[in-house]
Amino acid sequence: MDGNSLDIKQQKLDELKVIFPEVFTEGKVDLEKLKATLGEDIEFSNERYVLNWAGKSDAFKIMQAPTSKTLVPAKEESVNFDETQHIFIEGENLEVLKVLQKSYFGKIKMIYIDPPYNTGNDSFIYPDKFSETKEEYQRRIGDKDEEGYMTKEGLFRKNSRENGQYHSNWLNMMHPRLFLAKNLLKQDGVIFVSIDDHEVHNLRLLMNEIFGEDNVLGVFIWKRRQNADNRNQTNVSTDHEYILAYSKSSLALFQGKPVDASKYKNPDNDPRGPWASIDLSGLANAQQRPNLHFEIVDPKTGNRFPPNPKRGWSKSKANIQKMIEEGRILFPSKPSGRPREKKFYQNLTKSVTGFSTIFDSKTVGHTTNGTREVAQIFEDKFFDFPKPISLIETLIDQVANKDEIVLDFFAGSGTTAHALFCRNQIDGGNRRFICVQLPEPTKENGIAFGGGYRSIAELTKERILRAGKMISADNEEKIESIKKKIDKQKQQIDFDTNSKEIEDLGLQIEMLSKQDLGFKVLKLADSNFKQWRQHTSQDAETLAHQMEMFVDPVTENATTENMVYELILKSGKDLNSKITHEDKVYRVNETELVLLLEEASQGIVDTVLSIQPKKVIALDRLFEGNDQLKTNTALQMKDAGIEFKTI
Repeated sequence: MDGNSLDIKQQKLDELKVIFPEVFTEGKVDLEKLKATLGEDIEFSNERYVLNWAGKSDAFKIMQAPTSKTLVPAKEESVNFDETQHIFIEGENLEVLKVLQKSYFGKIKMIYIDPPYNTGNDSFIYPDKFSETKEEYQRRIGDKDEEGYMTKEGLFRKNSRENGQYHSNWLNMMHPRLFLAKNLLKQDGVIFVSIDDHEVHNLRLLMNEIFGEDNVLGVFIWKRRQNADNRNQTNVSTDHEYILAYSKSSLALFQGKPVDASKYKNPDNDPRGPWASIDLSGLANAQQRPNLHFEIVDPKTGNRFPPNPKRGWSKSKANIQKMIEEGRILFPSKPSGRPREKKFYQNLTKSVTGFSTIFDSKTVGHTTNGTREVAQIFEDKFFDFPKPISLIETLIDQVANKDEIVLDFFAGSGTTAHALFCRNQIDGGNRRFICVQLPEPTKENGIAFGGGYRSIAELTKERILRAGKMISADNEEKIESIKKKIDKQKQQIDFDTNSKEIEDLGLQIEMLSKQDLGFKVLKLADSNFKQWRQHTSQDAETLAHQMEMFVDPVTENATTENMVYELILKSGKDLNSKITHEDKVYRVNETELVLLLEEASQGIVDTVLSIQPKKVIALDRLFEGNDQLKTNTALQMKDAGIEFKTI
């Protein structure tokens, strides 16, 4: 309450900030950023505080260009495809992020990525050919050899320091991916990005632009190196990396660190319970807070304790006097000591403290731990400097509750998936992962290639597969151990007293036996429908091809199953939607969507009408030669309030 009427301008600005926090710079709306965010052509040229680089305007265009790609299931490469909720996607991550926009917009709770650090030796995709057409770009990112593996030519380019656009190329690669990733986050979602000194400064500015500078949650420091590096000629050992954490909005919240109850004791048998000795020093000098600078007098001994002139006390004189009367001040036996607060555990207002931005390496591990974990799975060193499981598991524990989705679109060694398995095993959670990895070829002279792995994606899938098997075996051992505990409890005389513990042990067995350790494999592919494949050229051959679409819109290599998944995605349905197939009818999530892809007849239409779905999509060719059936179907669907479309 300030006595003023509603500030309409400020209200609108606050509303805009919720929707587009990235367009605010130094508290004001940047109109060029707003125009670019809305898809208008813009050149970033005006003088103002902004991160700018060569190709930024074109990076916006690439990010905003739609894709006609789809995802096709690869059941033979999956584990428990029909039951699992975890998803592994093989494909170029920019296109995959575009494909996921409809189905997963605002549904992801946590994103973790470990992108290329731009050390000068990285090879990654960056859109440096801004003059190419969409069709040329899609053809380039889909380059494969005869066996179906991605090729280096035109796809991966080494971004060496000698390149005149060294930092710009990296920013052009990161910008559209981060922008699209933000769309997928829930309002209380959090993104974590690992980085080192090469690009941390640019990444911080880039994420300020995309997520809004008010939405930085913290810059975490991780001591990755266990021992100092003596190879550097400067004798400086860079032992740390950063993890930048940003939120979608102000709703994001960390779990925090649980209060260490073991620090609270009760040596004097105080009836108020366990307590801890807390420092009473403040943070302000006498000029800043004169009311916090006074002597504290011990009423029993008369000893006087002056404040630290640079810090004062943390509480006012009146509060200290009240605490003395209530026996909540601990006085030292000697005048040289310092009074302290007697803090009771029962009076704590919060059960957690702040989560430190300095990671405890004893808890989260070092790079060497990640290397050992991968070597334990593969019995060889297939990845350089993988992140330890405990590091990612700690992040998951902080922001992703038991029934959330975690996304990693630079999946690499598969640590995120492995860490999520481990977290679910510990707390019985039902968190699901979506991991995306490009089928980047392994080095021909490398250990992985020699082991038969032709691409990084193959390695990632194998790591997730083996991690699942290891955890499954561990769960079986745990279950046997719990069964023995139950038998022991049942043998005790007072069975009723132990019934609650037996019930809890039974729930643990159920949790471990039902843990989801599988994953669906889907692969980025061209659309199954000809009219959804973009064609930009207007030569005679292309025009003839477009005419052919009106005859039969389905491509020659399309399968019914692939069409089902494409229509699910493009209808905005989850990839884990329940799909049933009966009487030539595909049902998605019971009544949300019905697909007619095999046959159309009045009997089948009557079946669909009895289901009363919200939407029906049918292949137009099913009605070929029977215009009356098509017309009647459309009218019947309309009368029943069902949305009906044909392709």
